[in-house]
Amino acid sequence: MRGERNAPNHRVLLLSLGVITLAPVLLLLVRASASTWRYPALVPSQPVNDTVRTLLFTPTVWSALGTSLLLAILTGVLSSAFAFVAARALARATLTARRIAVAAAFLPVIAPPIALGVGVQIFALQAGLAGSVAGVLLAHLVPAAGYLTLFFLGVFSAYDFAMEDEARTLGASSRQRFVRITLRTLRPRLIDAMLLGALVSWGQLALTLLVGGGVVRTLPVELLAFVRAGDDRLAAAAAIILTVPPALAFGMLQGGVRQSGATA
Repeated sequence: MRGERNAPNHRVLLLSLGVITLAPVLLLLVRASASTWRYPALVPSQPVNDTVRTLLFTPTVWSALGTSLLLAILTGVLSSAFAFVAARALARATLTARRIAVAAAFLPVIAPPIALGVGVQIFALQAGLAGSVAGVLLAHLVPAAGYLTLFFLGVFSAYDFAMEDEARTLGASSRQRFVRITLRTLRPRLIDAMLLGALVSWGQLALTLLVGGGVVRTLPVELLAFVRAGDDRLAAAAAIILTVPPALAFGMLQGGVRQSGATA
C-alpha cells in the first residue's frame, strides 16, 4: 500500500525531471526556427525555417565541425590507449602506487578548466604548440586521460588476470595474451572509453580558447562567436548541432551496457 501511495509522487518527479531536461532543448529548437523573438513576447513573432540552410552555407561552421570531429576522434583514441596501459599496470601495482595514481588522475578531473588551461597553455607556449591543433589536442588529452584512467581502474579491478596467467603457463606469448584475451575480453569497455574520451573533447571550450588562442576554431568556439555577435538564431542552431553527437554517444553507451548485461 505504501508503494502504491508513493507511485504518483514518483511520476511527478519523473515528469518534472523530463520537463527540466527537455525544456532548454525545445527552447533552442524554437529559437533556431524563428527570425525574431523579442521580449516580452512569449512566442516568436516571425517563424522561419532557413536557419539550417544558413549554417550549411557557412564555411566557418563546416571547418569548425571538422576540427571538432578530428579532435574528438584523436582524443578518444589516444587517451583510451594511454589510460588503458596505465590502468592495467596500476591494477597490478602496490596499494600505495594505486592511491598516488588515483590522486594524480583526479587532479585534471576536479581542477577548474581555467586553471588547468593556464598550465597547459604555458607548456604549449614553451613547446611552440600554442595556436595549433596539436596544442589543443594536447590540452584535451589531459582531462580525458584523467577521466579514462579512473574508468579503466574500475574496469581492471573486476578483470580476472588469472586468464592471462593461465595462458602464459600454456606457452602463449605476451602478444597472444594481449590480443586474444585482454583485448577480446575488454573490447566493449575500450569502445565505451573512446566514446567517453571523444565526448570530453567535444564540449571543451575554455581549454580550446586558452591554448588555441582563437586560431583553432571548433564548434563550441563558433557557437561562442555567434553569441557574442548577438545572432541568437544561429547560436541556437549551432547549440543543437553540438548536442547531437553526445546524444548519439549516450545511446550507444546505453546499448552497450544493456548488451553486456544481457550477455553477462
